[in-house]
Amino acid sequence: MESLSTSRTLMVVHCVCLFWSLFAITQSVRLTNGPHLEMKRTFGGPWKYLTFLNQILQIVLFVICVIHDVIYIRNPTRRKGLPVRLVTIRDWMFSVLVFPIGTFVVFTFWILYAFDRKFIFFQELDGTSPSWVNNFMHTTILPLLLIELIICPHKYPSRKKGVLGLTIFATIYIIW
Repeated sequence: MESLSTSRTLMVVHCVCLFWSLFAITQSVRLTNGPHLEMKRTFGGPWKYLTFLNQILQIVLFVICVIHDVIYIRNPTRRKGLPVRLVTIRDWMFSVLVFPIGTFVVFTFWILYAFDRKFIFFQELDGTSPSWVNNFMHTTILPLLLIELIICPHKYPSRKKGVLGLTIFATIYIIW
């Protein structure tokens, strides 16, 4: 059982991660010049990019974490009902979707970038998007996930259920 001060620390960390993720996605969406404007007009807009979906998943995860932390701080003895459901959802989301997809996004982006920058971002597009927005969307997600992995204990689903959940998500993503 965690102490109230530990719960408050967790809430602060979860709030920082939530605001960081919100800031990253709002800055990415707010870009109005260059190819980003054209991207918004195409089918699916930013929703067709795994990076964008990953940011949305992280935001949902950290919202769930903050809600759980607030409930726990207000009533530390409450061990059934909504807090238990939130922990179950949080643990499933983190272990099945957010951590694997976030890790995949970071490593795929940087491996492709190191191999040939043009696979990711043409040099002609440098003036359309600040490099820090690119780093927010493709680099800083991994430290946030590692922080969550270290500071917050999770109950992981069985390997079969985890792989099934990730496979269903990947199949839906590829088909749409």
